[in-house]
Amino acid sequence: MRRYSDRRGRSWDVLVGRESFGAFYAIFVPAAGNPEAARQALLEADSQLRADAELGELTESQLHDLLERSEPKV
Repeated sequence: MRRYSDRRGRSWDVLVGRESFGAFYAIFVPAAGNPEAARQALLEADSQLRADAELGELTESQLHDLLERSEPKV
């Protein structure tokens, strides 16, 4: 998990989640008073280990892009 602040200054905890069909997602969980709802974005990884590594290697700019293309977590 890592803490991330978006371009609007909202804080998120970003972690890896897995769907029952095996896809891995970056889950953006609102943190530190962020009033937004949780969001998710599909990762390219095909294993938990690779998903964790992919998330850990993303730059702040790449996290901005990932959040931009994310969808509400339902």
